[in-house]
Order: sequence, then structure tokens, then C-alpha cells
Amino acid sequence: MPAFLAALAGLSLLIWLYLLLARRGFWRADRFLPAEAADPAAAPAPAGGWPAVTAVVPARDEAAVIADSLAALRAQDYPGRFRVVVVDDDSSDGTAAIAGRVAEGTASSVAVRVIRGAPLPPGWSGKVWALSQGAAHAAGVEPEARYLLLTDADIAHDPASLRRLVAFAEAEDRDLVSLMARLQAPGAWARLLIPAFVFFFQKLYPFPAVADPASRVAGAAGGCLLVRRQALDRAGGLEAIRGALIDDCTLARAVKDSGGRLWLGLTRTVRSLRPYHGLGDIWRMVARTAYTQLDHRPSLLAGTVLAMALTYLVPPLALLALPWHGSAAAAALGGLAWLAMAAAYRPTLALYERPVGEALLLPLAALLYTAMTVDSALAHWRGAGGRWKGRTRSAAAEGSS
Repeated sequence: MPAFLAALAGLSLLIWLYLLLARRGFWRADRFLPAEAADPAAAPAPAGGWPAVTAVVPARDEAAVIADSLAALRAQDYPGRFRVVVVDDDSSDGTAAIAGRVAEGTASSVAVRVIRGAPLPPGWSGKVWALSQGAAHAAGVEPEARYLLLTDADIAHDPASLRRLVAFAEAEDRDLVSLMARLQAPGAWARLLIPAFVFFFQKLYPFPAVADPASRVAGAAGGCLLVRRQALDRAGGLEAIRGALIDDCTLARAVKDSGGRLWLGLTRTVRSLRPYHGLGDIWRMVARTAYTQLDHRPSLLAGTVLAMALTYLVPPLALLALPWHGSAAAAALGGLAWLAMAAAYRPTLALYERPVGEALLLPLAALLYTAMTVDSALAHWRGAGGRWKGRTRSAAAEGSS
């Protein structure tokens, strides 16, 4: 048994050496728009001037945050034409009325139009259907718009956000530019789990690989996604991803497969307004789509559970259980793997201004995320997969997404 444990710990160490050295440096957490650290107003205008942009905001029961989100969009310091289309996705909490009051405000030149979404057709996910209706409306009111800004109703953009996104997309000839908004982490559970969520996302979709046209990796963060309309049309439009629960990454896949150039990064200035107060809030967010990420395949679920255990749980167990197993080799290898894990996690913790010592808690976060993934699979098998704001995707619908 000690020899077997030492072998497991050694394998875990090799995994972390691979992640540190050969996974495109995902753990550095250093992919930011260049203008975020400078004065965006000093950036030269794109050749031909600033193109027109329309933001599409799907909103379902977002009364608590929609006013602040739209106010931030109306405050954009963007030199080109910019308008906002809000799609009320059958809200029951007064979201549309609040959005309408913001739209009627006169403190900004940015026009906001609120439209009521049509009933959800079979085969469509709710958010993608709302985005599709918003994009169709946008094409009618601003047919010359070069870009769509797909942004969630719980996202607050700083005033220079759109200027930075467009300037970068134009300068770098990117068809899709996406930022992973800074998530709120107000409580103990969020402080444990939110930075880990960002770390796992970067590991799953290494940002340098997303930006590399030669790489098959495609990813995006749906809270802030600027897409060139021509590239969206070339990819088949939003109808091409109509059933997707993980709509952002599915859209990125479609755009890249059709020849589009992507870029995905982090941000300190575009932030989520949605607080995750407790474990339950985060659990529901992850469990909604975790099994979808595994293509609803039991074999992938089993492999993921084993891989998470080997990568994150074996190192601390091998070290801390030394008094029971007595293998100095296993403890040493486990300790080295745990240190490598902490070193990889440290830049993401720094992004969220968390102390370096919390890097040693990543195995606990990994254990909880593994449990969320298993729970996501159980919900799918019960026919309750994809539950979100009163809607549940059936197993058949999920399987077709």
C-alpha cells in the first residue's frame, strides 16, 4: 500500500508539472486587454473611425441588478454609435418596468430599447432565444452595426469598457473578444470557491490557446462578449447554437470553426453585480451546466471524478496521512505536488486579493466542485437538468444541445 500511494503521489506531481509547464501558462492569470492598465481615451481610433455597436441584454427576473447594469451601459464613453436592446425574457419581478424607466432617462445619449420576448420555442435554451430576438431587433434598428455586445443583465461595465473592447478587436482583427467579468466574493464560501472557479475555467480553456488560430480550444465568457456580426452570420447565427446551455463557449466554438479569430481574457473593471452569498448560490450556478460540459456521458463523469481526486486530493492526503501510511516517499511527493498546486493557484488568488496561504485550500474547493458535478449528473438523470430561474431543461432537450 505505501508503494501504491507513493506511485499515486508521484503521478499527481507529474500532472502538476505538466500543468505548470505545458498547459499554455493558463495559471499565470495575466491575459488582460492592453488598454486596461492605461488611459483608454489615449488609444488611437480604429482605421475608418469607431464602428457602430449594439448591445443585447437578455434579462429574466433581474429586478435587483438591471438598473445598475443599464446605467453602466448608458455611461459608456464610446465615440461611435452605440445603442442597447434589452430583451425581457418572461420576467415576473418587474424587470421590464425597471429597464423601461432607465431607458426613459435623459442623462445619456445612449438609446435603450426594451422589448418583450416571445414564448420559448421547443429546442431553444432561454438565454439564446432572448439573444436571438435581441440580435434580430438590433439588425432592424442599426443595420450598419459592425459588432454586437452580448452582455448579461447582472454585469456592470466601467465607462471605458466598450472603447477598449472595440479598439482591441479592430487592432488585432479579432472576431470575438470576451472578458471573464470579476465575480463578487462577499462571504467565506465565495472566497473559497469563486477564485477556484476562475482558476478551473482558465485550466479548461487556456486563454492563450483560445487566441491561437492553430489551436482547437475555443472559449468565451458570456457576461461580456463582443462579436463581429459578419463572423456571427458566417457561423450560422445564434440559431446554430439554439439549444446550448453553455452558450458562450458553444458560440466561441462555432465562430472559431467557421474561421473566426478569438480572444478571451480577464478584467478588473467589468464586474458581476450578482453576489454569491452562500454555498447554495454557487452550487446551483455550477450544477446547472457541469454535466452538460461533460456531454452527459457517464464515462466522462467517472473519468472527471477520478482525475480530480488524483490531481487535487491525493497530494494533501499523501502528506497529511504520513502517520498512518508511514511512507516518507509518498509524503514527500504529495507535499511537492501540493506546493506546485499552490504555486499555480497563487496568481488567480492575487487577482481576487486573497492571501497566498489560501492556495493550500484549493483541494477543498476541488472536492466541492467535484460534488457539484456529480449532483449535476444526478439532476440530469432525474429529468431536472439545467434548472435556472424556474425553467428546467428536459433530459431530451439537454441531450440535443
